[in-house]
Amino acid sequence: MKVVIIGHGGHSKVVSDNIRASKDLLIIGYLDNKYENIQIIDHLIYGPIGVAKHLMEENNDVKFVMAIGDNRVRKSIIEMLGICIENFVTLIHPTASISPSATIGKGTVVMPQAVINADVKIGHHCIINSCSVVEHDSLLEDFVHLCPNSTIAGTVEIGEGTCVGSGATIIPTKRVGEWSMIGAGSTVTDDLPDNCLAVGTPAKVKLKNKVSAG
Repeated sequence: MKVVIIGHGGHSKVVSDNIRASKDLLIIGYLDNKYENIQIIDHLIYGPIGVAKHLMEENNDVKFVMAIGDNRVRKSIIEMLGICIENFVTLIHPTASISPSATIGKGTVVMPQAVINADVKIGHHCIINSCSVVEHDSLLEDFVHLCPNSTIAGTVEIGEGTCVGSGATIIPTKRVGEWSMIGAGSTVTDDLPDNCLAVGTPAKVKLKNKVSAG
């Protein structure tokens, strides 16, 4: 399958490695607005994000994946492009452990050594970073970003667009609202609202309605 990566910065490097680890996927290009026009370099396509539909029309079997870490930017580009969700590929690194009963949305990227256990539901365009753990029956809505080594215990719910920092833990049965940020190394022991920044152990809300997760 041919894959075009949207975004060509630091995060695209690890997404590219994820694709290269699969025998069934082939990178054919990168789209980023730092490129003004379409160009071919070493057999790869480089161009602005807006040419995505044009590439799709020329290549019937091409799929896309987002390689932009900022959750809000990732969502805004998806909405701007208006491309059907079926045209995005789900990337799962071969070293990740995925339960057969888990469901993972289109456009989501699962990085090396991540663990996704029984009956987990993960939405579209999420990032499940290296060595993250998502335990049984948890729900992650669209555009969630789990940073490396984060731990999501059983029956946790995480709202759209929330970012869980590196090494953070959410204990069982808790709900974290939409578009929030959990600081690195924090431990969430209570439900958290939408649009907040929470840090510490136990995690305490430091800012409300001012956070752009990503």
